[in-house]
Order: sequence, then structure tokens, then C-alpha cells
Amino acid sequence: LGGYQVSQVYVARARDVAARMIGGELMILSARNSKLFSLNETAAAIWEGADGVTPLSEIVDRRVCEGVEVDRTVALRDAEEMVEGLAQHGIVKVSDMPIQEAP
Repeated sequence: LGGYQVSQVYVARARDVAARMIGGELMILSARNSKLFSLNETAAAIWEGADGVTPLSEIVDRRVCEGVEVDRTVALRDAEEMVEGLAQHGIVKVSDMPIQEAP
């Protein structure tokens, strides 16, 4: 994630996408390039928590690790990789500060 410390990474969903849950998978359509992305349950949980003001580490703790046996370090690493991939496609924005966008 561009050298950010994961405890200081903030993720926000892009505004120019359409997202729908279909059969247990979250489908995201990018208006920028009309690409379709399919997110599994874990990735969808991170996407849903990506409000721009909650650190990625907290999203992982609350939405991925809570109630299931998963190594937090592995979960954070996987979340970082997923977020980085989505950011490269313009599906999310990543920052080292909270992302406050005008409505």
C-alpha cells in the first residue's frame, strides 16, 4: 500500500461504481472502464467497512477477525493486497489520513 503502515491506512469506496450483492458475492461495476469485479464474502466485508474514516486494521478486526479463527497478521496482509488491487482499478481510494469527501 505505497509504504503506508496498515494501522494508518484509510480506505473509501469510489463514488463512480455500482455495487450489488448477487448470490453471496458482491458484484462491482466500474463506471470508469465498465469492468466488473466479483468480491467474496471477506472482501465484501472490507468493502462495506471502507467508509474513509475507519482504519483498515480496525475494519479487519471488526469485520474479518471477529467471531472466526483467523490469524490477524494473515488477515491484514490479505486485506492490504485486496485493497491495493481494488485501488489500482479505481474501485477504492487509499490514504494515510481519513478521507473526507463532500456529499
